[in-house]
Amino acid sequence: MNTRSLPTTRTNGSGRHGRSRCAPPAAVLFDRDATLIEDVPYLGDPALVRPVPGAADALARLRADGIPIGVVSNQSGIARGLITHAQVRAVNAAVDQLLGPFDTWQFCPHGPADGCACRKPAPGMVFRATEELGVAPADCVLIGDIGADIEAAQAAGCAAILVPTPITRRAEIDHARATALVALDLPTAVALAMTGAARKEFAP
Repeated sequence: MNTRSLPTTRTNGSGRHGRSRCAPPAAVLFDRDATLIEDVPYLGDPALVRPVPGAADALARLRADGIPIGVVSNQSGIARGLITHAQVRAVNAAVDQLLGPFDTWQFCPHGPADGCACRKPAPGMVFRATEELGVAPADCVLIGDIGADIEAAQAAGCAAILVPTPITRRAEIDHARATALVALDLPTAVALAMTGAARKEFAP
């Protein structure tokens, strides 16, 4: 899959909070499973955490530039009784040990039918993460692997980049191509985020 071509005729604008749309973002948020680490359904065993290829180097680039990073992750296995809060925290700690440190961790323990404000595609976790980081959502980028990640970002006013996997639906990819950016892999997505490309192209 090719990274989406970016137009060269769009003029640079400024964000609603004074940050140039072509400047690096104020923060980058990530989905966890299938974005930062290999997807293991309802992962509760820290020993099974495996970073996706290129994740460590991509995150190191953001840290080297002083860009805060965080994680926003749906964990409906808690609501389904398949994993516990403690297991999710243990897995998150393993991710932090392998790829961290992250500046904020947010996870939603609810199921799809619970009607919460935090489970993606709702924007609650994005708002919590940006508030904790002290940055405006409009100055941030969220990177994820499914349509719910893109929708949560857009509902919060963030730019979004989709990194498809074999489980990403074609309709989700098509939607991301029309309203966000699509990247071949995580390092490419981070490189796009650092250039301000996602925020510049889809500035409100």
